[in-house]
Amino acid sequence: MYAERGDTGGILQEPPAPDATGGGFGKPLHRREDERLLTGGSRYVADLHVAGCLSMVFVRSPFARAEIRALHLEAAREMPGIAGIYTGRDVAGLPWPRINPVLGDVDPPDRPVLARDQVRATGQPIVAIAAESEAAALDAADRIDMDLEPLEPICDPEAAIDAPPLFPETTGNVVAAKRWRSGDAEAAFGEAAATVEVTIRHPRVAPAPLECRATLAQWDREAERLTIRTGTQTPHRTRDDVARALGLDPSQVRAVASDVGGAFGMKASIYPEDVAVAFAARDLRRPVRWIAGRGEDLLAASHGRGASSRGRMAFDPSGRILAVQANLTFPLGAWLTFSALVPAWNAGRILPGPYAIGNTDVLVRAVVTNTAPVGIYRGAGRPEAAMLLERLIDAGARKIGLDPADVRRRNLVPAQALPLARPSGAILDSGDYPALLEKTVALAGYDRLRGRLDRRRGRGELVGLGWSFYVEPCGQGWESASVTLEGNGRFIAATGSSVQGQGRETTFAQIAARELAVSPGAVRIVHGDTAAAPDGIGALASRSTAIGGSALQRAARALVEKARPLAARLLDAAPSSVVLSDGGFSVEGMPDRVAAWNRIAASAGEVLHADATWAADGEAWGCGCCLAQVSVDPSTGQVVPERLYYVDDAGTVVNPLLADGQIAGGIAQGVGEALLERIVYDADGQMLSGSLMDYALPRADDVPDVRLDRMSTPSPFNTLGAKGVGEAGTIGAPPAIVNAVLDALASLGVEHLDMPLTPERVWRAIREAGGSGNRQGRNP
Repeated sequence: MYAERGDTGGILQEPPAPDATGGGFGKPLHRREDERLLTGGSRYVADLHVAGCLSMVFVRSPFARAEIRALHLEAAREMPGIAGIYTGRDVAGLPWPRINPVLGDVDPPDRPVLARDQVRATGQPIVAIAAESEAAALDAADRIDMDLEPLEPICDPEAAIDAPPLFPETTGNVVAAKRWRSGDAEAAFGEAAATVEVTIRHPRVAPAPLECRATLAQWDREAERLTIRTGTQTPHRTRDDVARALGLDPSQVRAVASDVGGAFGMKASIYPEDVAVAFAARDLRRPVRWIAGRGEDLLAASHGRGASSRGRMAFDPSGRILAVQANLTFPLGAWLTFSALVPAWNAGRILPGPYAIGNTDVLVRAVVTNTAPVGIYRGAGRPEAAMLLERLIDAGARKIGLDPADVRRRNLVPAQALPLARPSGAILDSGDYPALLEKTVALAGYDRLRGRLDRRRGRGELVGLGWSFYVEPCGQGWESASVTLEGNGRFIAATGSSVQGQGRETTFAQIAARELAVSPGAVRIVHGDTAAAPDGIGALASRSTAIGGSALQRAARALVEKARPLAARLLDAAPSSVVLSDGGFSVEGMPDRVAAWNRIAASAGEVLHADATWAADGEAWGCGCCLAQVSVDPSTGQVVPERLYYVDDAGTVVNPLLADGQIAGGIAQGVGEALLERIVYDADGQMLSGSLMDYALPRADDVPDVRLDRMSTPSPFNTLGAKGVGEAGTIGAPPAIVNAVLDALASLGVEHLDMPLTPERVWRAIREAGGSGNRQGRNP
């Protein structure tokens, strides 16, 4: 896989600071954190060793829904090395964190730390055991006898919509819903020359970061202060939520996320296990640690996707889209994470995406079921919106007899129409969608590519091309930062954003270095510790560079202004004539007269420090286009994604190497959803894909060759002009691949496939359509 880099620059929304050293901004610098991470210098929670630390394990429900008749703990309590055993009664009444009410009023089920009276999903923790060793805790768990009376579960969200309430505290299973309309969709459908319908069932998927969930809690008895170390995307939210659960003031809790081995949305909220660990540490006055296994995370951590989408689209004879209707159902599981409603909200408010469609009718519903929670996962509603739109457009193009690229050309919002309000109130801020499409056409050599595939079809191969185009909200809210000048002329830049493998230490150092006219190596980035970093929201929703980077830029500029009069005094010049120079300040027009940062630090008489907060007035919207080329072996149903052509617009790009890496990683996960991954429950709510022997993650050889390019239309809503890039690949790749497979199979009469497009599903679809198994699929 390789990248063809296009324009990596962009017009900043504020005048750029002098850049004598270059600062590395806009350059493809290698990640500075990699040497530490790859040579054993990392500090994950499992690497931490604290004297006297207890190990915690959880006894989990074997049923998806059951009444708890009795728990027999006596034998377990008598086991050697047991420090504490807790049930739902021991932690009853602990308040659970808030839910982000993005869909308006929400009627959520209770979320007990440990199950009381009834269990609501397979894998729900019922008993927590703290012991001198993990082995001792596991031995005790084997001695616990649970008397559970199974009840009939419902795991399918569509089946749950009209079913009686699964949980006694809710009035129904649809706990949140919202509808957005514009124009008159029904009238437009009545006037249409052609209409199409699609139904899409997204597989429920597991985020599966390399590092499973892990938490270590320590209670300081004298200071009455809790320190919780956990692999989280949101340290400050973790601090506040744990404090609320334990009835503490946030000042009594320190949350630390040092190195985090991936997250993808799964680690954006705290879990019942985190609260149980913290509760036990305070109760026992000893450190307590819990390290999840892969099976526990597959079973009980939050999942992603799983939505069902039904859509209709109306066209005039020329391929203009007259209207779109969508009915989206999102599963939530048995309890709600903080951001549980965000995927449904995002999907609904994005529609009708990048297309100029005046008549829309979009309904979204969020539904509880007897399963593990479903929350944000890389993309969080954006892939669901893109998949529905792009499948409808390809179906319409096939019905009308037009090239799918031409249908998109005729319907994309023109650049001069931006900014543009959507029916949900969201505002597309900037971009040039038609130009981005044409850039993808040129990157692929589209006409020649179609000719080559036609020749292959003539030889009997099943090959296809599939388009997708998307917009994505990716930069809103607030973030804070601080910059401090050290005595040696180096800098400490602290950010409320956090890091889970994106290379944020490198990117943020590049931002600060340019503003301070130093090399990135002169800037140390501090993050992930609520005692050392300023308050912040954290790293999620592709917002860290746009919002966290803007806060850091403002803090660095504020420090420069504090230092300017000191430099002027050293240079015996007026402050207005002093400008940033290589490694410090110089007098304008006299670059040889320099006051270096270490001299300024020595003359200051106090530590120079500046804080800043950036709150965006609006939201940045990225966009991208993907063209997939696939082949299908008719005898086995095996899909081979041969190549992707991908152009993304992430506004101003700080580090093109890392931006390309983020897109490539997202594409790999998008390939997983399209072709491989699926969490499976049986009718009794038992998970059938509870290990990596049964849950198929993409390997290196599953990911096709990718040709990347980019555009750059800066966002007006942050000082960098940046937009998000971390989720792009998961949005653009799946619909392009699915459309390409359906294009390959169109001649056989196959019109629909559910993801993942496994060989069995594709093979069966070919057979049911009457296709021949005698053709030989060939690679190019």
